[in-house]
Amino acid sequence: MTYWTGKKILITGGAGFFGSQVVNQLLEKGVDRKNIIIPRSREIDLRKWENCISVVKNCDIVIHLAAKVGGIGYNQEFPAQLFYDNAIMGIQIIEAARQENVDKCVIIGTICAYPKFTPVPFREENLWNGYPEETNAPYGLAKKMLLVQSQAYREQYGFNSIYLLPVNLYGPGDNFDPASSHVIPALIKKFTEAKRDNKSCVEVWGTGSASREFLYVDDAARGLILAAERYNKPDPVNLGSGMEITIQDLVKLIQELTGYTGEVYWDSTKPDGQPKRSLDVSRAKQEFGFVAQMPFKKGLKKTIEWYQKHSDILKNPADFENHC
Repeated sequence: MTYWTGKKILITGGAGFFGSQVVNQLLEKGVDRKNIIIPRSREIDLRKWENCISVVKNCDIVIHLAAKVGGIGYNQEFPAQLFYDNAIMGIQIIEAARQENVDKCVIIGTICAYPKFTPVPFREENLWNGYPEETNAPYGLAKKMLLVQSQAYREQYGFNSIYLLPVNLYGPGDNFDPASSHVIPALIKKFTEAKRDNKSCVEVWGTGSASREFLYVDDAARGLILAAERYNKPDPVNLGSGMEITIQDLVKLIQELTGYTGEVYWDSTKPDGQPKRSLDVSRAKQEFGFVAQMPFKKGLKKTIEWYQKHSDILKNPADFENHC
């Protein structure tokens, strides 16, 4: 018998990049596939209340991963859509789960919820000490409101809802659509195609001075599952690797691993985004024993190899299953 035995689990976003890995790890734990409910965004619109009520019916655990996401350019172009879609989906899923009396609700937030100038490494208690970086703010604040809701529901209703703050994820199966991808898949695609097409130069946004932390998707899924099994408190918890790298160093590493030998042009007229992003990951270790395991260079190599193997089928963005 395990924590998951006999439980019916709803995973919104379960067909996406992160969700697929969560599902795989649950299956490895012996969860019966028929007990995992995965609403597909093209069939069930979670912005509609009646659909949220329908999908949580008879569920014991709700894991809310569904999100509309993208990189800096996408955030700048669609701020209103990112705010509304993410806020309304999350608010309604949590309320529907409460009405259904589910045993536990696991909410995935975002590192973009942290203030623009947060002391590094980011500690959970600093989450409210300022406004998020402007290009990410609508998305970050929409997801941050789900923490407020989660804590309020615990206080008033005794509803067991937990909130996790993962850094940017990466790994095989990531979103490589240039219209909405994050920095690692966007760079992998650029350098792989530049090498293939013998391009003399690759253009990269910003100055390269910003820093980021990344978490391999397998590690993230393991962290989520551990939290679901062991964590039952109102305080948010960071999920990260504890490793910080500048965008400049990231570009050099991807250039090396893809074998591209041309020049790199930094377009400093484009935004860098949040200046620094690195997490204090001690709470996750203390509360539910999570420590990331994948070395960054090895994970990056696996991601590049996956993309190079699958790049032909990813040429049409319509063929790609997005995070939602």
